[in-house]
Amino acid sequence: MAGRIEQRLAELGITLPAPAAPIANYVPFAVTGNLVVVSGQIPLVDGKVAFTGKVGVDVTPERARDAARLCFVNLLAQLKAAAGDLDRVRRVLRLGGFIAAPAAFTGHAGVMNGASDLAVEVFGDAGRHARTTIGVPSLPADAAVEVEGMFEIG
Repeated sequence: MAGRIEQRLAELGITLPAPAAPIANYVPFAVTGNLVVVSGQIPLVDGKVAFTGKVGVDVTPERARDAARLCFVNLLAQLKAAAGDLDRVRRVLRLGGFIAAPAAFTGHAGVMNGASDLAVEVFGDAGRHARTTIGVPSLPADAAVEVEGMFEIG
């Protein structure tokens, strides 16, 4: 039987993908004590980047928000692999967002809300987190967005 968080994901119409394998010399997550740090996740669907290019040029801010949401889904897949059960998650502590955009773009926070809002939709108050969002000139695989996270488990 699915746990509480898996049931919530089903209610939201979200099926977790298989966790993506690292594309370089790093691990997808690290666990120490009751903390899980998940490496940055890009908006992959079936192994392909679903949102590429620069936000505000190639990708609208609204679609980039969808990309950030997808990045959080991919974070959850890694988190489940790390914790074994998403019901072990006590709190989303921090999310870091990287938005590929030209220097003139200033809507980074709105884009990152795609991930932040989903964290709260899934975990309720335990999904409220600290956050950093920055613009960058490019990301791996020409992804438009990348999101990393830190979680407390019990």
